[in-house]
Amino acid sequence: MEKTCNNVYITTPIYYVNDVAHIGHAYTTIIADMIARYSRLTGQKTFLLTGTDEHGQKIEQSAQARGKTPQEYANEVSGKFRALWDDFDITYDKFIRTTDDEHKTGVQYAFEKMYNKGDIYKGDYEGFYCVSCETFFTQTQLIEDEFCPDCGKPTNIVKEESYFFKLSKYEDKLLKWYEENPDCILPRAKKNEIVNFVKSGLRDLSISRTSFDWGVKLPQSINEPNHVMYVWLDALLNYITALGYGTDEKNMAFWPAKIHLVGKDILRFHAIYWPAFLMSLDLPLPKHIAAHGWWTRDGEKMSKSKGNVVDPKQVADAYGLDAFRYFLLREVPFGQDGDFSQKALMDRINSDLGNDLGNLLNRIMGMSGKYFDYQVVSKDVEKFHAKELNEVNALLENVEEYIFNMQLNRYLEEIWKVLTIANKAIGDYEPWTKMKEGKEDEAMALVALITNIVAKVALLLDSVMPQKIAQIASCLGIQISTESYNNLIVNKNLIEQTTITKVEQLFPRIEEILIEQAPTTDLSKNQTEIEAKEKKETKKVEVSVEDDNLITIDKFFETSIKIGTIVEAEEVPKSSKLLKLQVDLGEGKTRQVLAGIKEFYSASELVGTQACVVANLKPAKLMGMLSEGMLLAAKDENGLNLIRPEKPKVAGTKIS
Repeated sequence: MEKTCNNVYITTPIYYVNDVAHIGHAYTTIIADMIARYSRLTGQKTFLLTGTDEHGQKIEQSAQARGKTPQEYANEVSGKFRALWDDFDITYDKFIRTTDDEHKTGVQYAFEKMYNKGDIYKGDYEGFYCVSCETFFTQTQLIEDEFCPDCGKPTNIVKEESYFFKLSKYEDKLLKWYEENPDCILPRAKKNEIVNFVKSGLRDLSISRTSFDWGVKLPQSINEPNHVMYVWLDALLNYITALGYGTDEKNMAFWPAKIHLVGKDILRFHAIYWPAFLMSLDLPLPKHIAAHGWWTRDGEKMSKSKGNVVDPKQVADAYGLDAFRYFLLREVPFGQDGDFSQKALMDRINSDLGNDLGNLLNRIMGMSGKYFDYQVVSKDVEKFHAKELNEVNALLENVEEYIFNMQLNRYLEEIWKVLTIANKAIGDYEPWTKMKEGKEDEAMALVALITNIVAKVALLLDSVMPQKIAQIASCLGIQISTESYNNLIVNKNLIEQTTITKVEQLFPRIEEILIEQAPTTDLSKNQTEIEAKEKKETKKVEVSVEDDNLITIDKFFETSIKIGTIVEAEEVPKSSKLLKLQVDLGEGKTRQVLAGIKEFYSASELVGTQACVVANLKPAKLMGMLSEGMLLAAKDENGLNLIRPEKPKVAGTKIS
């Protein structure tokens, strides 16, 4: 196993201080922490960055609604984020705030450099602005000529003097970067969306505002005191200002970033605007921009109004931080949406952690204590268990690639295959029988094999569950260190001998849910009243209260409808109506959809065609098979027709 690079720079998004931390924030940050911990263990010089994004009109308005200054409000919420990451033992090297003086200086330095290069010019801007998303849209992008295509909220027409960044200038360079770097955006399926967007043509980007004051001022050399920078220019530059860009650049050796972790909703900003800014600044581009999916709660979209927003601290306090970390990293393939439920978390704790890992450690303690006074010697392991050692080494040799390809659940799956080898070996060789037969050397070899397997696994799981792994290391008498990693993982050596120390049960079985109420982010009465006030001040869609069948635009946008490409189709045996379809929704894998359209369509004629798919339905079982979506169709006296796009679209394109 070779080292991938000498310097590893990992970033989370800087979290917007208009909300409290939820499971999505924790997911991103725990992934980043896991990669950083692993990189340090393997001897790589590592820098982990997180922080908060504190400027913009939305923050200014939220502060006013609470009777606070923007700085007071930002201090309060930023402090809560930092306190949570400290409580979660996130090993960040810097927590940046966009209100930091060093950051503002670096942003002004970058603006001036792009301006002097000719990439920034002054003009007038008129467009539809969504305060919630801090984004401008053209009228053709709006829903019903008014509503934001991303969040569904009303937009405002903004006309003001503005400075523009020549984004259009970098269209061809961006396309070349995407083409020459197949893994610059992960998962790869996400890159197709970005490429298609850029190919449709880029407009120059408005990067300053005069309609509000809460932001980074333009450099004094520009002499425009009424302008503040567009929040996304300010925010994206944090990745280099945190390293000292424009001030003290001693940490710029970490640039370019190895991995920018982002949510899929902000991928466009990171995969188009950010590399274009870097090109303008003549800086290298990041190696990977990795976009993860969203989390639902028991199959439903999380929202404050439903009271089902998962509070990560509440869950970690109840079930254990390490178990929570493991669940998030193992439960869902990176890039896909995941579903949180206490039952699913309990299943992971009881099965994976309790039975497979915890019980294996208990057996080491039991066998070593009963037969060998807790002394374990490895001199005969290769003699009696070369087969098992070869299988273990083959599995562990290439697991690192899964981490840096953002296949974190696959990384854990491979490690659990190693645990399966260990558990199987105990059943196959029965050390208790060996002892009865007087074959103590063979029994010792087996106990030593299991001890070494768990030691190797412990090193590779330290980045996932550092607290529990510290207990395992204490039990086995090993150190979690780069030296141990090189010895046991890289060089495939064994522990010559060790003394086992008894520790308490790592993962006690959980028989019932530990949080009676749904684990939700606590919103005080005062908070709720403030949010109601903010909503009241925002223009809403007028709906007759007398007609219960009418819904608001927010309600409509709870349904996710996407273009799906049918890649496989077959009849369901013993069903006169159902066809079983495999549908590509641009998620990196297909979804199985059961559709009752057999009397109107044959399986063969559907393959390669596209349809409109409701993508966020709770999965259901039909005739014992799982259906993960629903096709849209229209039926009258003349028959049934699927609703299809007029022209082929990229799989996963959202219908709005």
